[in-house]
Amino acid sequence: MYEVEVKVRADHAAVETALDEAGATRVDAVVQEDTYYDAPHRDFAETDEALRIRREWKPGEADDGDAVSDGQSGSPTETRITYKGPLLEAESKSREEHETAVADADAAVGVFDGLGFEPAATVRKERAHYRLDGYTVTLDSVDGLGEFVEVETETDDDGIEAARDGALAVLDSLGLDPDAQIRTSYLGLLLESDAQQ
Repeated sequence: MYEVEVKVRADHAAVETALDEAGATRVDAVVQEDTYYDAPHRDFAETDEALRIRREWKPGEADDGDAVSDGQSGSPTETRITYKGPLLEAESKSREEHETAVADADAAVGVFDGLGFEPAATVRKERAHYRLDGYTVTLDSVDGLGEFVEVETETDDDGIEAARDGALAVLDSLGLDPDAQIRTSYLGLLLESDAQQ
């Protein structure tokens, strides 16, 4: 399966108004912490791949009362392992993607550690998901980076171009400039920002 995604910086207040006017359906809101890993056998930065463990909470959700970060506490409500392959084209952030849920976040970390994978960086974001014209529109507030809007869908390899064109059309319908698209991942943007400081 391939993930087709386009992303731009955008003020969320204006986009929320446009989503409401377009009849979008709000799906949910979550807090995510993505820990990205370096591999012992190849350089993911060089190969343009990514491996992460994603922990997800509902905003304000409490489990055992142990503070995790702002707006969340306790154990994550969901943990997923994701592999993302290299970018497939210059016009979007389309990639091969494999993802699966895991029952125990600490056990997943232990597996990665035991195999020699080392944490590279963590990206934390608050996300609101909407559905519009068959696409997921996500409003992201990323710690240290600001506000973004992503439009994405999944497709097989024969549908990448059509899915990308549809995602760009959704951006345009929300009053966002498709030419302002950012192909760099949040991890890449965060690492660039850290290097500049």
